[in-house]
Amino acid sequence: MSDIIEKKSKIPGLLITLAVLIIAAGTVFFLTQKSNAEKEQTESDQNEEQIYAVNTTLAVEGQIRDYLYVNGDIIAKEFVDVYPDAAGKLTEILVDLGDTVRKGDVLAYVDPSRPGMNFANSPVNSPISGTITSFPGTIGSTVSQQAPLATIGDLANLQVRTYISERKISNIAFGMTAELTFEAYPGEIFSARITELSPVVDPSSRTMEIKLDLTTRDYRIKSGMFSKIKITTSVKSNIVKIPTDCISERFGEKFVYVINSDGIAEKRTIVQGISINDVSEILSGLTADEHIVIQGQSLLDDGVKVKVIKEIAPLSVSAKEEV
Repeated sequence: MSDIIEKKSKIPGLLITLAVLIIAAGTVFFLTQKSNAEKEQTESDQNEEQIYAVNTTLAVEGQIRDYLYVNGDIIAKEFVDVYPDAAGKLTEILVDLGDTVRKGDVLAYVDPSRPGMNFANSPVNSPISGTITSFPGTIGSTVSQQAPLATIGDLANLQVRTYISERKISNIAFGMTAELTFEAYPGEIFSARITELSPVVDPSSRTMEIKLDLTTRDYRIKSGMFSKIKITTSVKSNIVKIPTDCISERFGEKFVYVINSDGIAEKRTIVQGISINDVSEILSGLTADEHIVIQGQSLLDDGVKVKVIKEIAPLSVSAKEEV
């Protein structure tokens, strides 16, 4: 009887233990399922995060120009310094600055007299026809044959004079075109062409003098005016060009990201040519009309999927429109 009672007393304990095991197993199963679901959700989220937003533009086949920027002065193309025939005191001045004179006109008179010796006044004649551009002398001042009394220039024909540094002279040649701008006429551009190159380099300044002729005479341009000059030093046509912002560089390698028809970014190693005004020539690695990333490339890697948010207008074919 006692054995029966003992067995009956053990039954509730076994049921409790079994219930605890069932609950524990259910809890483990629930937690496992939840962990797997969270893992799948994380992997899904990670896959979605690999789609990168970018802006793109097109590579273009066209023209690129290189420029050299300098400053210069407007001068008369033909001018002559006038020297007196005799040393002495300037007794009379017959012209003013800006006057037009003809060859042979008397500009002034010089008294060559010495103590105890009186001489007739010596006339100073104009050797050419033109305009008085300089006359520093004043009545009563002493002049000599070694210092010019006046400068006469032909203001109907003006030039631009500027100086090129020694390291840049290899880029300069006869016939190169240039654009001139003046503070007096903001927004206006005047054309010129290189017509004179000095055969020597100034040893003190290490510069070479060059002169440019104005393509069209404009009487608003005056001798002595200051000009900003943009010289076209080279023109390349039928080259592939892109905005310089598209180019990335890492460990000495230059590359761009090309987007294919499936929306995948392809890392493309390139060889870069000249770069002017944020436009770069591409010598190899890229062809015209390929879609390249211009914004958002810093986070990309080869083979990742992208979403194009905006297509930026491509560069113009002509280089002039980009300046």
